Amino acid sequence: MRPARFQDFTLDLAKNTPGVTRVQTLADAGDTTHPFGVAITNGDGEARWQIIGQLADGEKHEQPDVPVSGDPFGTWTEPKPGDHEGWLVAVLARAESPEIANIEPWSSRAGGKESPGLTVFFHNGARAFVRKI
Repeated sequence: MRPARFQDFTLDLAKNTPGVTRVQTLADAGDTTHPFGVAITNGDGEARWQIIGQLADGEKHEQPDVPVSGDPFGTWTEPKPGDHEGWLVAVLARAESPEIANIEPWSSRAGGKESPGLTVFFHNGARAFVRKI
């Protein structure tokens, strides 16, 4: 799933999540620096997420974005209040998309001191890097 489609997918999921009061692309939120991303406001405030993509091995941008399905990633824990990273992981995991193979929150990495974000691994080998800005 490439960044444009992942952005639309994330916007749709977020706007249909209880407690969300505002969802928009970063461009609609006035951010002209990042081509893809979302701004989501819920009870914990606004979180802005930049989306960067990595194509699958051998894939070219000129080729169509063809979905590849597999077993959906469906393991998550409910986030603590104020945990924007955990909240986004939970929203994406609850969707049980057959395109998503795994989601790795950056806080779960050794050291866990990176800025909040996550890597979404797709069954076709592509990845989305979602960084809180």
